[in-house]
Amino acid sequence: MKIGKSFFLSFIAPLMILLSVVGLTRKQDNKRIFYLPIGLMGIFLILEKDISRTIRRRNLLKKIKSFQKVK
Repeated sequence: MKIGKSFFLSFIAPLMILLSVVGLTRKQDNKRIFYLPIGLMGIFLILEKDISRTIRRRNLLKKIKSFQKVK
């Protein structure tokens, strides 16, 4: 069974968010700023995927409605 690259890439954003939460809750004060961009990037990846999916679905619905017969 061949697993696609997109399957592995779908776990990257949640892992980035989890890594940033763990890093921010640890007691190292000098390294905390390092984990903030990782978490923001994970959130951005999830939001971007959701927005692009919504736009693709909206465009597909417009194409389907344009092929329907007018009564």
